Amino acid sequence: MRFKTLIVLAVIAVAYVLGARAGRERYEQIAGALTSFWNDPEMQKARKKAKKEAQRARKRFS
Repeated sequence: MRFKTLIVLAVIAVAYVLGARAGRERYEQIAGALTSFWNDPEMQKARKKAKKEAQRARKRFS
């Protein structure tokens, strides 16, 4: 258990350092790309379809 905790902490530390080096400009670039991806019409259709399927599955199994 302690080994896994150390691994997780090490990954968090590395991610923080790499993120800090990338800076705000890179963050804005990544955030913009994710926003455009999320708002893409095909993605919106896929989210609606997934929501409908989840509701059907919930009704079927409850």
